[in-house]
Amino acid sequence: LGVFLVYTYAAKEATKKTKKAKLYVPQIDCDVKAGKIINPEFIAKCPPGCQDVKYRVYGTDIYASFSSVCNAAIHSGIIDNTGGKILVQKVAGHSGYRGSFSNGVRSLSLPRWRESFLVSEGKPRKGVTYPSTLEYSSSKSAAVKSGNDRVNVPAGDAVRKEYQTSPVPTSATPMATTTPTPTTATTDPSTATPKPTATPATTRTTTVAAAAKTRPGLHRVRDTAFRGTSTSASNRNILRPNAGLQRQEPVATFQRVAGSPAHLAMETDSWKPGLSLFDTGFSSKEELNLKPPESISQGNPNCKVDLSFLMDGSWSIGKRRFQLQKQFLGNVAQALGIGSAGPLMGIVQYGDDPSTEFNLKTYTNSKDLRNAIEKILQKGGLSNVGKALSFVNKNFFSDANGNRGGAPNVAVVMVDGWPTDRVEEASRLARESGINIFFVTIEAAAESEKQNVIEPNFVDKAVCRTNGFYSINVPSWFSLHMVVQPLVKRVCDTDRLVCSKTCLNSADIGFVIDGSSSVGTSNFRTVLQFVANVSKEFEISDTDTRIGAVQYTYEQRLEFSFDKYSTKQDVLSAIKRISYWSGGTSTGAAISYASEQLFSKSKPNKRKIMILITDGRSYDDVRVPAMAAHRSGVIAYSIGVAWAAQDELEAIATDPDKEHSFFVDEFDNLYRFVNQLIQNICTEFNSQPQN
Repeated sequence: LGVFLVYTYAAKEATKKTKKAKLYVPQIDCDVKAGKIINPEFIAKCPPGCQDVKYRVYGTDIYASFSSVCNAAIHSGIIDNTGGKILVQKVAGHSGYRGSFSNGVRSLSLPRWRESFLVSEGKPRKGVTYPSTLEYSSSKSAAVKSGNDRVNVPAGDAVRKEYQTSPVPTSATPMATTTPTPTTATTDPSTATPKPTATPATTRTTTVAAAAKTRPGLHRVRDTAFRGTSTSASNRNILRPNAGLQRQEPVATFQRVAGSPAHLAMETDSWKPGLSLFDTGFSSKEELNLKPPESISQGNPNCKVDLSFLMDGSWSIGKRRFQLQKQFLGNVAQALGIGSAGPLMGIVQYGDDPSTEFNLKTYTNSKDLRNAIEKILQKGGLSNVGKALSFVNKNFFSDANGNRGGAPNVAVVMVDGWPTDRVEEASRLARESGINIFFVTIEAAAESEKQNVIEPNFVDKAVCRTNGFYSINVPSWFSLHMVVQPLVKRVCDTDRLVCSKTCLNSADIGFVIDGSSSVGTSNFRTVLQFVANVSKEFEISDTDTRIGAVQYTYEQRLEFSFDKYSTKQDVLSAIKRISYWSGGTSTGAAISYASEQLFSKSKPNKRKIMILITDGRSYDDVRVPAMAAHRSGVIAYSIGVAWAAQDELEAIATDPDKEHSFFVDEFDNLYRFVNQLIQNICTEFNSQPQN
């Protein structure tokens, strides 16, 4: 009996201790985004002061993972500006996020994003274990020891140095669990290879056995295409689908780099099934010796862009031209000045299907990048450019791949001849996601070959504008080196990139125009000229930007809706035909009318932008209608002239007011704000996350 009582007492004491054990809740900063935290479910504590417009939130109830976690919690009403504990659960991405105004926070709309999260009260769910330390994704370098040397390796390619301190949330079970001991990965120079793989990964297997195991597959693929051919036969003569013509290779001298792995690979007459790594002409010493990479370079600070080069790996390009293409890309990397504070560059090779050779954070200096480019092997296949652009749009520019957010995203497409699929739709979607697209076409179709081109004028349909800035045509692969500097100059022109078609083709813009008696006929024509000057800067079509207009006095009139005109010329003509109404000034009623008659019929994947122009104080309240418009996702710009009330302009404008509200003393000075208004619209677009 005594033993039983002692056992019972001990059990009760153990239970008390268990109950007293408290969950340690990690604290996060106001600017932490859900996408930066790897844990799929966690409890965290937000500090005071997170209710600020600089901590952006996208969505309502369900938020895009690019949002500030703490400000999203305030928006949802879980906590207030004093902070507190919250529970965050990651869920799948959505095709659209609705902006709204709630609990003093205005969230923004977003067409789509790859990951979402939910916020709820910071209480643990029954049966779930929560981490006491959060794991963050990082683009910093991790140190990996190799022998006695210490080598800096980009974090995306480094083996993780330590485990999570707590496992990801799982249902509690009576099974015993063990905690892994933190270990440091070591790399043996004799068994590691710096060869980048086609698919980026956080952990790379670098053993000889793995390399030897995967290489023969590549040889078998190439053997299929090369069987029955010799090295001297031009691969450019391989027919494209539906093509009845062969493209003859021009005679030109070509100086190979003797002894390089790519040169040795080119000299292999035929690819035989079952070849091992060491049967291909590669020296094991050349290929597998790990050399410590250059230290991380800061790069050219005047060219901070995130670049993806889409290199043509199709069979039509041939071996010699593929080598020329690699030399060109290496020269571009050298001229750019790759570095963590300057441009970063990754490469996607496309043929039948695209694949990533290396992403933005794989190499952080020009020397290592050039060496990696030299070792890229040709994929073969067709020239499916549209498929490659879709791949880049969906996969390449992500946080995990090194996308920095504040740097413009640029995709440079290399095309031999012409694509074998359609590019217009894929290009448009990429531009709407914030990607600036450049095309470098080499040896374009001759007159006799144009009948074989699937999509005539594909470059004009793919790039921002047809003014030649976003496209370069090179008559021959052997003169490609001449466009290195012109291309580098263009992709580094960040002022020009901020307002490319990436923001000019993605909105429904509604002008709300004051037609009251105080404006007058002459000034009203000046206002219409301002509206026309803004409109003509956008790319107008059914699938690009659409323009609508409302005129108001005491009453409101729909001048034309978003779906009325689909060409720039028709829109400009319609603006010119608007007749002056004259009357009172009921701005609040006009905002409500525009919300109902214009923006309620806006396309779900378009930004809704209202530009209101007035010259006086409203006879009715503007605050409530403006707040309702903001909640429905309308981004409002207010432009006041002469006697317009500053407090009303600020109430109408989307936060922050200084970026969305303008005042000018007289109508004749309206033109001065055209460029500033467009620049603000584009800057706001580019500050949104790139999917």
